[in-house]
Amino acid sequence: MGSEEETKKKNEVFDAEAASLFVKELRGTFASGKTKSYGWRVSQLKSLMKMLNEREPDIVDALRQDLDKPELESSIYEVALLKTSIKSALKELKHWMTPEKAKTSITTFPSSAEIVPEPFGVVLIISPWNYPFLLSLDPVVGAIAAGNALVLKPSEVAPASSSLLAKLVGEYMDLSSIRVVEGAVAETSALLDQKWDKICYTGNSRVARIVMAAAAKHLTPVLLELGGKSPVVFDSGINLKVACRRMIMGKWGCNNGQACISPDHIITTKDYAPKLLESLKNELENFYGKNPLESKDLSRIVNSNHFARLSKLLDDDKVSGKIVHGGERDKNKLRIAPTLLLDVPRDSLIMSEEIFGPLLPILTVDKIEDSFDIINSGTKPLAAYLFTNNKKLKQQFVETVSAGGLVINDTAVHVIMLALLKNHTLLRSCICTY
Repeated sequence: MGSEEETKKKNEVFDAEAASLFVKELRGTFASGKTKSYGWRVSQLKSLMKMLNEREPDIVDALRQDLDKPELESSIYEVALLKTSIKSALKELKHWMTPEKAKTSITTFPSSAEIVPEPFGVVLIISPWNYPFLLSLDPVVGAIAAGNALVLKPSEVAPASSSLLAKLVGEYMDLSSIRVVEGAVAETSALLDQKWDKICYTGNSRVARIVMAAAAKHLTPVLLELGGKSPVVFDSGINLKVACRRMIMGKWGCNNGQACISPDHIITTKDYAPKLLESLKNELENFYGKNPLESKDLSRIVNSNHFARLSKLLDDDKVSGKIVHGGERDKNKLRIAPTLLLDVPRDSLIMSEEIFGPLLPILTVDKIEDSFDIINSGTKPLAAYLFTNNKKLKQQFVETVSAGGLVINDTAVHVIMLALLKNHTLLRSCICTY
């Protein structure tokens, strides 16, 4: 694209009228039946795979610009998981598209019946900044596999990734059916003013309420993937070194805590806390060195607003004296070291909202079973983790704690299974109706 065309594109105003035109064009494509064919779905999924294979270095570079995300982390959590989703969709696509025979009653004899997979139509996908490729394109995989036309609105908080997504989709995908709209609040609002057949939103609960309110005007079904305060319960009698390493990978190894399934806080007994704290300190130094602010293996905070938000949590009068490890900050480089806080008051700000960063409070209880009461007294977590070798405690954890996902003796690994199952879920209950 020439510089004159680029300038013209940047100066174009994307308002409600432009959004309406976008949707109208996509509805025309969908009405033609183009996206419903097996051939189109396969071709677009393969084009997406080709894009990931050929442009992985560009994707890694964009993630480095936006989040200073380590190359290995980008390749595993952003690119490799996407490839897994595409491979799964290609493998299962014919099965997903095949009508399913249904039993009939004697009262309707000699009729036959079947359940026929049918795409919703035109889908809007609004994605977040913390995993700007995975959480943008993974729903796209499901939408394509289900035979929908779609608009993707990536987050403006990760501008390099948003720009690259728009560029790559323009180069590799069918623009008559798949479009990207960049921008911020105004552009998102213009899109939400339109009538969609399905809206997928990943992000925080505040914006989710806005999305739900907009969708309600048209009775549009909505898929929300939100965060929460995901607890980690540490029982005694475990291999503490292994447990702490798995804890560190789930917390700081996932975008430096900027992940929806990242451990938000630890709960353990008063007696076990000193031993756990000492092990965490040792392993954090093994992972990130004596000066973690200089580590190449830690992502930075995404922008100054989020840096200020996390700093406010740390500077709270109820919390500032509870730091037992870390706490170092570099405002210019937007870096915060892995930070442990012991016996933080439950009524403090850091315990009332999702942390979404490298800070990790440790709460203590008299009995490990008391931790379940603490978890259940708050809002339902997206994930809950337990480290124990006690079979009875495992069973009690599963029966007592309600969360989006439960993991025993590890953290965050269930996202790999979710990547395999997610597109099937999108097809069966989210993006297409049966």
